[in-house]
Amino acid sequence: MELLFDVLPFVIAMLALVCVSAFFSASEAALFSLKAGDRQAMSQGSYGQRLATQLLQDPDRLLSAVLFWNLVTNLAYFGLTSVVDFRLRTNPTSNHTLDLVFPFASLLLIIFASEMMPKTFAVLKAKWLSAVVARPLSIAIRIIDPIMPVLTVGTLLSRRLIWPGFEPEPYLDVTDLERAIHLSTPAAQLMEQEQQVLRSLVSLSDMTVDEFMRPRSQLVVFKPPITLSDIRQELPRSGYLFVTETESDEIAYSVHLSNLTDLKNEHLEYYAEPVIYVPWCITAADALQRMRSKERETAVIVNELGETLGVITRQDILDVLFSKHSSRIQRVLDREPIHTIDTNHWQVLGLTNIRKLEEFFQVEAPETRSATVTGVMQEQLQKVPEPGDVCYWGIWEFSVCRYTDNDEQLVVDLRIHDQESNES
Repeated sequence: MELLFDVLPFVIAMLALVCVSAFFSASEAALFSLKAGDRQAMSQGSYGQRLATQLLQDPDRLLSAVLFWNLVTNLAYFGLTSVVDFRLRTNPTSNHTLDLVFPFASLLLIIFASEMMPKTFAVLKAKWLSAVVARPLSIAIRIIDPIMPVLTVGTLLSRRLIWPGFEPEPYLDVTDLERAIHLSTPAAQLMEQEQQVLRSLVSLSDMTVDEFMRPRSQLVVFKPPITLSDIRQELPRSGYLFVTETESDEIAYSVHLSNLTDLKNEHLEYYAEPVIYVPWCITAADALQRMRSKERETAVIVNELGETLGVITRQDILDVLFSKHSSRIQRVLDREPIHTIDTNHWQVLGLTNIRKLEEFFQVEAPETRSATVTGVMQEQLQKVPEPGDVCYWGIWEFSVCRYTDNDEQLVVDLRIHDQESNES
C-alpha cells in the first residue's frame, strides 16, 4: 500500500500526459488530412471550422507548434516513467516482475494511446475533430509564439548544416515521359501495359477536353429535390449523378454513385459536390490538374458564351489512361464507334473522334478544328448534316444514312475514295 501511494501521483500525471499527447497527435492528423473541398466548406461554417481553416493557412507555424508540444509532452512522460521505475526498483516491497514490465508497458501505452489510436480516429473524423480542437490548439500556438522565431531558425540551420545540398526534385516534363517511352527496352522490364499508360499520359497534354467529353445531349441530369425512385427510373449510364441548379438547367453539382455505400430515399442532391467549369479549348491534362487542385470529380465544359457543351469526369480520364482501346462512344453509348460492313464500307457514329479514325485506318487526317465526324461534316457542308448529305474529306467519303433512335446522333456511311479523281 505504501508503494501504491508513493507512485500513484506520478502514474496519474503520466496518464494526463498521454491524453495531452493524444490531443496533439489527433489534431495534427485531423487538420492535415482535410481535403481542399472540406477546407473550402469549413471556411463558411461554424467558428471552430473557420478557425481550423485559418490555422491551416500557415502550415509551417501549425506543424512546428504541434511537434513542439508533442515533444515536450513525451519528454515529460518518459521523465516520469524513469521516476516511477526508479522508485519501484529502490522500494524493498516492490515486485521484481513489476520492475521489468512497467517500462515496457509505458512504452506501449504512449505508442498506442497517444499515437496510433488518436491518429486513426482523427483521419476518420477529420472534419468534425478539426473544429473541436481548433480553439485549444490556437491557444497552445499563441503560447509558444514568442519562441517561434527560435524554432524557425533552428529548422533553417538544420537544413543548412545537415542537408546543405538538398534541393527540391524538379517536376517531370512531358519530354521526360516521352524520353522514358523511347528508352524503354525489354531489359528495363517495362511491360506493354506500362508503356501504353505512359503514351496515354503524354497524349493528355495534346488532347483537348472536347475530344472525349460526354456531350450535354447524352447526359441524364436531375433537378433537385431528387429521390431514389428518380434514379431507378433513369439510371445514369455514366455512373455519375448530375444535378442542375434549382432555377436553371445548368449542371452545378455531381456525385459519383460508386462512392456511396448508403443512400437515403429523398434529397440525394445532398450527397453531391460542386463541379468546376473549364473552357472547351484547354487540354485534358490541364482539366485533370484543375480537378485535382479543387478535389472535384467532374468538370463542366463550356464554350466562349458560357454554354454547357458537356462534362468530363475523373473516371473518363482514368479510362483513357488505363484502357488500351478507350473510346468515347463506348463510354457514352456502350457500342463500338466504327462498324465494318464490307471491304470498303464502314458505318460510324457522328460522335466518333477524329483520332479514332486515324488510329483505325492508320492514316493522318487533314487539319481541322473539329474533334468529331459530325463536326467535320458541318465544316464541309456549312450546315447541319441531314440524311442523304455526302461530303469528301481526306481519303474518306461520308454520307449520312440516318439518325439514331433518339434523333440525336448521326449514323454515317464511310467509304475510302480516290482523292485524286475526286479533285479532278
